[in-house]
Amino acid sequence: MKDMNVDYRNNDEILEEKQPLWTKPFVVLAGSNFLVSLNLLMITPALPAYVKDAYQADNMTVSFVVSLFALSAIVTRLFAGRFFDRFRAMSILIAGLLIYALSTGAYAFVPSLALFMLVRMIYGAGFGITSTALGTLATRIIPPRRMGEGMGYYGLSNSLSMAIAPIIGLWLLQSYGYEYLIGTTFVLIIIIFPMLPLLRSAKAPASQATIRPQGSWIDRRALLPCTLNFLVTITYGGILSFITMFGQERGIANVSLFFLCNAISILVVRTFAGKLYDSKGHLAVVPAGGIMLAASLVVLAYSASTGMLCLAAAMYGLGYGSLQPAFQAWAVQRVPADQHAAATGMFYNSIDLGVALGSLLLGAVASVTTYSNTYLVSSLSAVLLLLIYAFALLRARASRMSGRDEATVSAT
Repeated sequence: MKDMNVDYRNNDEILEEKQPLWTKPFVVLAGSNFLVSLNLLMITPALPAYVKDAYQADNMTVSFVVSLFALSAIVTRLFAGRFFDRFRAMSILIAGLLIYALSTGAYAFVPSLALFMLVRMIYGAGFGITSTALGTLATRIIPPRRMGEGMGYYGLSNSLSMAIAPIIGLWLLQSYGYEYLIGTTFVLIIIIFPMLPLLRSAKAPASQATIRPQGSWIDRRALLPCTLNFLVTITYGGILSFITMFGQERGIANVSLFFLCNAISILVVRTFAGKLYDSKGHLAVVPAGGIMLAASLVVLAYSASTGMLCLAAAMYGLGYGSLQPAFQAWAVQRVPADQHAAATGMFYNSIDLGVALGSLLLGAVASVTTYSNTYLVSSLSAVLLLLIYAFALLRARASRMSGRDEATVSAT
């Protein structure tokens, strides 16, 4: 019988358990991610009205201008893995931040719609590079055995910005004007630069210390969690696009409370969902999160009061807030450390693509039915998520029984 007082784990396991999560580099990365997201979400609500008024653009043109950001960010991230192969992560981060900051400032000075579209594309590229670099650096300093917990806390910076950025941005726009809004968001990115030297002292966990990143367009091993995350964000695209019109349709005046309740719920669930993922795996998070997501959209579809709206928002936050960091951690853990940049880029692309297609597809549904029915249709995306996940589990189980490689099978 083994001596109960003897630790039989290998040295890497012991070192990873002792490795702290809340290091200075991790705090800097999470804080920088918050400021980058704050910049984006303060500007985004103001753009449609500004483009329409400043350039006398029609609704189709406004939609195209807004979508250029997502397209540019997605295309840029496809090349991000190759950037990480040729240059140091810190150099890529600095370059991305410079592009992001300068294009933010340029929003206030472009004299024509064509130049505004160009700036919008450069801004998307800067965001794509910066978000991929920050996310990849985070995966390198988080101990692998605490990846779910670490990415959950890292994702809290996005949740917090989602809660406060639109409110702050619209207040600045209405109180002081567009140029003041742009100036403030420019300063938010400049604040990051003095913090960057703290990242140079970051040390990867022992199991990642000798890894050199290698570029690639896509890694099939991360395809399953990114696909599932894509289905989650389709539902979010519908909420972003149509929640205001839904409130008007259902006679709910203060529909903006949805985002506040949703953000609070996400903040709460991410304090424990990551630890649950680390200790029990994705099976302990994904089914419950998917069911909660689907149920929340059904409740939202039938909401006729502020109370029901807030209930739907809280349920949605529990589902969304538990699923997204789990999928990000899962995507990163399914690939070798030299492919973390590719997996991180794929994950963020699944968000942008899901939101964009969700807005487009559910917009088509909304054009032929009510907004309430649109959210019922949206819930089918969460149902599809559960079906694909169940199929992947069954296929992985069959592969284990037949002695084949699970990773190869379930990556489809």
